[in-house]
Amino acid sequence: MTTLLQIVPRAPGSFDGVGDYALGLAKALAAHHGYETIFAAATPTAVTAREQFPVVPGLDFALDASASYDHLVLHYANYGYQSRGLPLRLREVARQLRKQLRGRWITTFHELYAFGPPWKSAFWLHPFQKKIAHDIIDLSDVCVVSNDAIAQAIHQHDEQKPVRLVPVMSNFGEPAIVDLTDKVPARWAICGGTKLISRSLRSFARRHRAIPKQFFPEQIEIVGGAQSQAVRDSIRRVEQAAPGISCRYYPEVTASAASDILRRCTFAWIDYFGTDKVWPGMIFKSGSFAACCAHGVVPVLSHAEAPSPLEGDSMPGWFFITPQAARFPEPDEVAALAGKFHAWYHRHASAECAARGYAEALA
Repeated sequence: MTTLLQIVPRAPGSFDGVGDYALGLAKALAAHHGYETIFAAATPTAVTAREQFPVVPGLDFALDASASYDHLVLHYANYGYQSRGLPLRLREVARQLRKQLRGRWITTFHELYAFGPPWKSAFWLHPFQKKIAHDIIDLSDVCVVSNDAIAQAIHQHDEQKPVRLVPVMSNFGEPAIVDLTDKVPARWAICGGTKLISRSLRSFARRHRAIPKQFFPEQIEIVGGAQSQAVRDSIRRVEQAAPGISCRYYPEVTASAASDILRRCTFAWIDYFGTDKVWPGMIFKSGSFAACCAHGVVPVLSHAEAPSPLEGDSMPGWFFITPQAARFPEPDEVAALAGKFHAWYHRHASAECAARGYAEALA
């Protein structure tokens, strides 16, 4: 049995997208490729196991137990390891681990570094964040990314570095079959982490009037994230702005419960970028987008630019509401689209697809 050490900011099951991604990857690697995972959580935790996988607290474990694993996967999200996006301790430990590691080193770049205007700290810290990210790239045998924008940034630093494109999988389950008869046309979803849900609710309150009457929601399922008064306040504003809509809020939900809710929804609203620059391919970094596709939920985005095809395979459709325009499918297309989004997900973004990409990189 080949063993991986997966380093994550927080233990899987902490309602943290990176940790949940790592857990999904561990299960798929065990099921399809015979890899066992040990998790090292940088943030202290009392959790000692998540499902069948051991969890150890702190980065020092990795230094003391290098003989117990063959390969290493580092899940890099700079703000996950340090509140200002400067994970200096992680870099120090990584350099020591690189000297001890007998196998392959893969870094999954969930983030590289931040940008921002001069009045934001990200503007002033950008050069330091960039230097740390470049040092981690240099330590890695292979980099895994979810989109072309991060791949291009890595190749600007090292054009020879092997990079694999692996779209983010759904953390809310991925049913093998979508029952189209179980879907309710007027039921929408807004799902993901707390910040994404809050942002999506705010923009939905502004843009919902552009939804065609035949698709207008009666029910919105708010799924995921931590308990948040800000989310509850945003829900109240949506219900005030559109009195015919009722919202149900499911924070800190299990993956199985989230899956049961999503499979009954027809559309989802996702405001992934907010007011930031739109990189269309960056949507493949969104676990919310992945969860919608995995459940045959038609995503409606806040931006109009569709991503490039994956392996020549375009998205089944691209639907959006922007301040300038809106695009929705024809009513008789919706049922078929649900199946097409589900099939596209299983061709490109499922946990099995991700595990295959990692296994090839580890070989």
